[in-house]
Amino acid sequence: MTLLVAIAVGGIYAVSVLLLLRRSLVQLLLGLALLSHGAHLLIFAGGGMVLGSPPLVSEGSLAPLAGSADPLPQALVLTAIVIAFAVLAFALVLGLCAGEAAGTDEIDAYGGDSG
Repeated sequence: MTLLVAIAVGGIYAVSVLLLLRRSLVQLLLGLALLSHGAHLLIFAGGGMVLGSPPLVSEGSLAPLAGSADPLPQALVLTAIVIAFAVLAFALVLGLCAGEAAGTDEIDAYGGDSG
């Protein structure tokens, strides 16, 4: 299971880097979203994936049962999802404003040296 998740994370990272290197703003934003999803999956997988054993502490115990997943990466990923959504929403609005100003979604049209 861990090998499958590692291959999936690698594939997501590869596709996101490919999209980040494109000239279209829409593809850049999709690459940013995929990169954040790949990072979430990587952190989540680093905490351990155990089927059927939630990371709950039973009453009277000081730690979760042995063989359960680590709850800290799950909490970190939950926070990272909210932050990534806010960054993506900000980038989308910024891209829409830049696209309206430039009249195109090509990144080279937003200023700087094109030659």
